[in-house]
Amino acid sequence: MDRKQCCVKLSVHPSRGLVDEKFVVLVQNVCPGSQLTVRALHKCEDGHTWDAFGHYIANATATVNVSEDPSLGGTYSGVEPMGLLWSLRPVPGSKRGLRMRKMNVQTPMVVTISVYQGHQTEGFVDQVPLASAVVERWYMAPGVRRIPITEDGLTATLFLPPGPGPFPGLLDLWGGGGKLVEYRAALLASHGIASLALDYLTPKVTIETGKAVGDDYFEKAYRVLEQHPQILGSRIAMLGLSLGTSITLRMAVYSKVMKLRCAVCISGTHAQWVGKPLEQMMTFMSVNATKVRYDEEKNVIMRDMMLPISTDPSLKVDVGRFQCPLLLIVGEDDQDTPAYEAAIDMKEMMERAGNSHLLTILSYPDAGHLIEPPFTPFARASTFREVQSHQKMMVLWGGETVAHSRAQEDSWRKTLVFLREHLYGDAKPGAALLSRL
Repeated sequence: MDRKQCCVKLSVHPSRGLVDEKFVVLVQNVCPGSQLTVRALHKCEDGHTWDAFGHYIANATATVNVSEDPSLGGTYSGVEPMGLLWSLRPVPGSKRGLRMRKMNVQTPMVVTISVYQGHQTEGFVDQVPLASAVVERWYMAPGVRRIPITEDGLTATLFLPPGPGPFPGLLDLWGGGGKLVEYRAALLASHGIASLALDYLTPKVTIETGKAVGDDYFEKAYRVLEQHPQILGSRIAMLGLSLGTSITLRMAVYSKVMKLRCAVCISGTHAQWVGKPLEQMMTFMSVNATKVRYDEEKNVIMRDMMLPISTDPSLKVDVGRFQCPLLLIVGEDDQDTPAYEAAIDMKEMMERAGNSHLLTILSYPDAGHLIEPPFTPFARASTFREVQSHQKMMVLWGGETVAHSRAQEDSWRKTLVFLREHLYGDAKPGAALLSRL
């Protein structure tokens, strides 16, 4: 290594920030025209290692700016300021079906950014980088409070934004994987919305009874928000993904307790047994598991499990009765749920009922099922726990890496705008919108 290489400088700004915040990676003091590889490395809490890298050529001022310069190859190409994060993939040799998810939101996602000489594609562990920098990515902003909730049999965590409040509130529901998933609620609290992450498939009450929770379980969670002294009880939203969308739609329309200010539904459907226990839908999906198809890599395509419901008009939430603004976010390559078709059907139902002015649809070509906060690494397929049998299967979620990553960034920004408008402002809901990237 020559003297010039010893002086290579790598900086990342900000080096500590929220996971949805962009950073700038700058390499300085290299030879003009030299080939360089910039790599990101992250070790998850589960012990698995992920990496991403781009190939660059230093400009005439002896620098590489990842936010402005194109990557000529690697795990991403072109000008991609955050490609080092959204293109993270399990390192070669990792087991199949991994999905990156932060379980302990009280610690940061730590990423090491390094620069190497030449355009490298493998063997990084055997090389010494020219320079490195450590970056912290947080779901919890400084001052956000994490409060476990166990009253009335609930399994939940409340995240309160910094300051005395009062704050608008949000009930956050994930999908059929079960367990308490906190990172989206923590991030929403970091943006000023008190958020309650709720586990509704594996709480203590379901283990004791062997049955799924009822609608009253979600109403209890709603009351926790409504009655909290630091939360505005008249300004509460609900956000669901996948199965969480079905429950959000159901509760928004039929609950006599929950009076939502607005709702956000991601990658889900209105098709379900209205007025019957959640357990019946879960049982139906298990019984119809034999109807699933498989792709060429033996990943399960789950869309077929819901088709017998989604084609029956009597088995749908009557969204024509919606009384609050509704944001639907769907990927058009969703291979888990017929969410795009459901969104179009809901749009037509609301138009017939005269409440389509409450509806906004964000539809993304080539995006899959798992539409998460920005820069979350893409998983086209991953291991999934089948709720009834507790067996694991490899599920195809769909989507293409770049298009899906664009959808995540765009939909998150618009979700925050939507929530702020209807939870903080008094503006009337705008006209129905069908937007595409």
